[in-house]
Amino acid sequence: MNRHRMRGTWLILAVVFTLLVAACGGDDDDATTTTTGEPSGTAGQTTTAASGEAFRIAIVAPSASNDLAFSQSIVDAVNVVSAERANVEVDVTDGTFVVEDAAAAIRDYASQGYDLVIAHGSQYGGSLQEIAPDFPDVSFAWGTAADTFGLDNVFSYEAASDEGGYVMGVMAAALSESGVIGVVGPVEVGDAKLYVDGFKAGAEANDSGVTVNVNYTGSFSDVALASEAAQAQISAGADVLSGTAQMVVGAVSVANDAGVLWFGTQANQSSLGGIVVASQVYKWEVVLRDILDKIEQGTLGGTVYEINLDNGGEVIEYNPAFTLPEDVTQLAEQTIAGIIDGSISTGQ
Repeated sequence: MNRHRMRGTWLILAVVFTLLVAACGGDDDDATTTTTGEPSGTAGQTTTAASGEAFRIAIVAPSASNDLAFSQSIVDAVNVVSAERANVEVDVTDGTFVVEDAAAAIRDYASQGYDLVIAHGSQYGGSLQEIAPDFPDVSFAWGTAADTFGLDNVFSYEAASDEGGYVMGVMAAALSESGVIGVVGPVEVGDAKLYVDGFKAGAEANDSGVTVNVNYTGSFSDVALASEAAQAQISAGADVLSGTAQMVVGAVSVANDAGVLWFGTQANQSSLGGIVVASQVYKWEVVLRDILDKIEQGTLGGTVYEINLDNGGEVIEYNPAFTLPEDVTQLAEQTIAGIIDGSISTGQ
């Protein structure tokens, strides 16, 4: 199993500083939440932070921690919240696309008494549903999904990725000269499908004459298939591409070679080249802040979260290396504002 450890422990002003940080949660209340089940734990429960022990967070992710996509989005978010708080330890087991490997890692972390075990992959749901009841004092979180299985110690989180996808599609249609846009999708489920559907809807809303070709490879991780799909899209006349999941590095490489524009999602993909126009970036820290607060207060699960443009869990980040026309920037910002105030619907 491919495991690496990233530990950050801060022991400065342990009790007082930790309580002050928890009291100044900032964006926590802005996250969209739905509470299910009954709170676990007791109201007077002593937290690990208050007792001086490290708060331990484990992540189990399907691809590399630096994949510039799905797995990196949760690793980056945990690093953000751990830097904001005192006395936090973070461990990551990545590359566990095989569900059995992920399940073993999840159970291992739980048996070691980690405070929060994050199963970052919708394919892990079945395993988590079996494992979580065996460890009632451990908190689990998983996504993207909207199901806590009715368990008191499970949180779930999902992304309204159609929102950022719609913005990306509007920009893509504005920049396309050929009038043909290609999308390289992985598997037609979850936030991947939402993003693709939102992107297509945004492009067509901005230009009814545009052609948006969508190709699902059937894999989240097959870089070669993504490369082939991107080449097929370009051969069909696409001068702008987009896609989602960790496989897209293959598609971006093809786009770079052909000088075709790219729009990314999940993590900031600007480092992949000057052809990257913008990325919809997941800010899971908006969710994680509230989860950590709840755990420290004795509630170990029972809440479903959604990140979106309105609560800051999704952010459009432009590539500084790409010169974006001012009118397209304004169009993107107007679209973001419209989605937030409800005057624009993504159709999802």
